Amino acid sequence: MTFDLDLRRAAFGVGEFAGFVLGPRDAGDGQGGLWRAQLGTHWHQQLRSQTAAESSAAEFEVAIAGQIFHRGWTLTFNGRIDQLLRTPGIVTLREIKTVTQPLPANENDLRADYPEYFVQIATYAALWRLGLVAEIGGERLPLPGSVGATVVAPLLRAELLFVEAGSGLAQTVAVTQADEALFQAQLDRITEFLDLRLRARERLRHLTFRPPFHELRPGQETTQAELTAAFERCPLVLLEAPTGFGKTGLLLEFALGQLRAGHLERVLYLTSKSTGQLQVVRTLAGMTAPNGETRATNGASMTATTQIAVWHVRNKGEHCVNDTFHCVRENCAYLDKVAARWPQSGLARFYRFENQARDLETLRAAGRAALICPYEITRAALAFNDVWVGDYNYVFAPNNRSLFFQQPGFDPARTLLILDEAHNLPSRVADAYSHRVLADDARALLAELDHLNAPAPLVHAWESWTLLLAALPVVDVLDPALEADAAETLRRIADQLASLPIDYAALGPQFAALLWQTPLLAAWLEDTRLKKLLWSPRAGELHFTCIDAADAIGETLRGFGGAVFASATLSPVDAFAESCGLTAAHPHHHLRAHTPWRDTAYDVAVDARVDTRFQQRARHHATTAATVALLHESARGPVAVFFPSYAYAEIIARELDRSFPGVRVALQPKLRDLAAQTAWVEESLALSDALFLVLGSSFAESIDALGGRVTHAMVVGPALPEVNAVQQARLAEFSALGREAAFRRVYQIPGMAKVNQALGRLVRAPGQRARVILHCQRFLEPSYASLLAPEYQFGVNVLEDADLAAWLLHKT
Repeated sequence: MTFDLDLRRAAFGVGEFAGFVLGPRDAGDGQGGLWRAQLGTHWHQQLRSQTAAESSAAEFEVAIAGQIFHRGWTLTFNGRIDQLLRTPGIVTLREIKTVTQPLPANENDLRADYPEYFVQIATYAALWRLGLVAEIGGERLPLPGSVGATVVAPLLRAELLFVEAGSGLAQTVAVTQADEALFQAQLDRITEFLDLRLRARERLRHLTFRPPFHELRPGQETTQAELTAAFERCPLVLLEAPTGFGKTGLLLEFALGQLRAGHLERVLYLTSKSTGQLQVVRTLAGMTAPNGETRATNGASMTATTQIAVWHVRNKGEHCVNDTFHCVRENCAYLDKVAARWPQSGLARFYRFENQARDLETLRAAGRAALICPYEITRAALAFNDVWVGDYNYVFAPNNRSLFFQQPGFDPARTLLILDEAHNLPSRVADAYSHRVLADDARALLAELDHLNAPAPLVHAWESWTLLLAALPVVDVLDPALEADAAETLRRIADQLASLPIDYAALGPQFAALLWQTPLLAAWLEDTRLKKLLWSPRAGELHFTCIDAADAIGETLRGFGGAVFASATLSPVDAFAESCGLTAAHPHHHLRAHTPWRDTAYDVAVDARVDTRFQQRARHHATTAATVALLHESARGPVAVFFPSYAYAEIIARELDRSFPGVRVALQPKLRDLAAQTAWVEESLALSDALFLVLGSSFAESIDALGGRVTHAMVVGPALPEVNAVQQARLAEFSALGREAAFRRVYQIPGMAKVNQALGRLVRAPGQRARVILHCQRFLEPSYASLLAPEYQFGVNVLEDADLAAWLLHKT
């Protein structure tokens, strides 16, 4: 669908019009539709041949187009009717639809189960009767009684031909006047949507908002104007600003300005940090609420009188109110017949009234009360919101992006994309395009398929896949012949899934997910945008690893009206831009925020007494432990010590316990829950002398709490990625750059980015200071030192113990 709100015009295909709903739809979007689509094509071809043999005058895929004026909107339609038959005095419009249920069936049941099909054929009939029909067979048919008419329009018959997918049995259902009334109801539905979008646009034109900051920090006063000017020159901006600068507020003020000016009609604010998403919602509420008043709603703030509609999108599993998350409609009371139950549910309030609370707990409570999946509330309401806040996956991950891209009226070209913490984007997208399969899982599914009496061709194909996985040796790169065998086996399974109905509800969530993954793996092998590696780190385990998704990222970005990448660590910018598919043909502008208060906030010492390379570090364990103890003694409070791995941190913790038992060490636990991480940080700051943290781990959000509370820190070596098959494949991919340049791209840049990220969180506001030891001689090497942020590049070189003692005694 495309629309112009100023001209009050909209255009769409007839099928798109018929399928439009304000609310959820019953037809699932899972893998079960693949085989129906393929069989539908087969039966269309069979019936076309049959009809052509019966009537030489039959026409197929006939274009029908026209315009209708309804409730102040001009609506343009385009479509193709499957078959058009002419007999004396009668024209028959026939649309063919493939269904899974046994035929013949009660006609009222068919109308209840497939309302979209009846709307579609009724639309064709209405367009014909209104005389809004394209040239057909070189003849324009006038309306009955029209001025100058020389012929009488023939009687029109419209019908649906239902075909049972498995057997080919057919049933014809003639369209009645009641069915044709569905066309008018659909016009009402479409124009209601357009009216709501127009209302939103008018609201944005009069949007008022206050600045995000009560007082500007040094450097903030110019960055907003610089960002706007840079975006006007080039709608791809890379904004580099340190942690604590206030990027969220800056970006939202810029985005609201773009919406109010009408340059763009929607904002997607994406970040991988859950705390960052919540901060966006709270900041928007504070900027747009009357007199700054907001009300808290379970972690999300909502304005009392909403000027801008914001939706925080959480993943489907978080919405689920069932004990087990298994999203198969036939197996879930909250999804079964959801479209029929939606109009009476009262849940349309979530898109008709922007000031409704829409936090996760509110959605879950509303969905539970109405017996409708809470995720369907999000899906239904999203199109009516001005700002969508969520994770990168909703734009860049192939399994998740349909939620955004299938929203009615969503046009990336009219959308501003904001990517916060953007340094994570290339690796996150590569992860989204990566998969892993296990022989044990395949073996278990094979037994289940046999137990459920699944179709024999599918069982045989899956058995071949299971045997292939079970025989896999440990290899860094799959043999080309074996890769071809894997591709052929996966394609056979995907073809079976596309041609056979599968009872996914009976399979259960785990086994259904394994089957759903198979077509994705087959498509993955054929995706030329990805740099790929097939390898087996352990026997019976096959990894489909995307080592570079730059082309896929760039393809997605180019569809948007504008994008702003924001992070504290985008440098070196050329390498980052290339990792996002931004080539010379797609210019971008790099903007670095001014932060004069950080220029003297760090006192850095580069400790060249030790070599933390894996082969050398054991010789220096005692020195490393002693340095931690000295740093704590100097700080007279807890210190933060960052390691490249858990194993390294554990070794030094044991060394400290042996040599300096009075130093209390808190070793970062392997926790995923953000609340638990934060609790551990708070407890460790109160009870420990040294916090041992792992660079680049899941604690990245929790250590934000260290800013201003830890004055002394130590980084034990650059956090270079582990040497493994994936990194070796990436080295090979960049080999054309030369050995040193490839090593820099694959190892040094990611490793030093983690160092910059960690140190950036120690100083988050003017007045805060930090003393930092960079504990490895590599930090003196130009190839590493040049990758440090400017504030960390100049410091004291520690070549012997006396140098360290002098630096620790020196007060800045």
